[in-house]
Amino acid sequence: MKGLMILVAGPYRSGTNDDPALMQQNLSRLEAVTLDLFRAGHLPVIGEWLALPLLHLAGSKVPGDAPYEEILYPVAERLLHKCDAILRLEGASKGADEDVRIGRERGLQIFYDLSEVPNCN
Repeated sequence: MKGLMILVAGPYRSGTNDDPALMQQNLSRLEAVTLDLFRAGHLPVIGEWLALPLLHLAGSKVPGDAPYEEILYPVAERLLHKCDAILRLEGASKGADEDVRIGRERGLQIFYDLSEVPNCN
């Protein structure tokens, strides 16, 4: 089986009140599954991995400012044009729910647990 490019989606900003430490905890939670995905032959991607350096370059100072709105969610949407699947981790997240909605429209595979991903059980 060919490895899948899988967008890992879940809470990043949601529920943090924009506290950078809590946002980092959420990112770490997203990242926690990526090594398993990689070792199973897949290419895991997280939108924030691409968006955060761009936010810095664009001069974003706080979540929700103009550069943030310009970059963060559009990065995930563009990634979804390249991905084969989404792994939607637990937790309330409008952004991740939107990723799943877009992914379904595009016919991507949607997984809700690492054990559902091929070669990850």
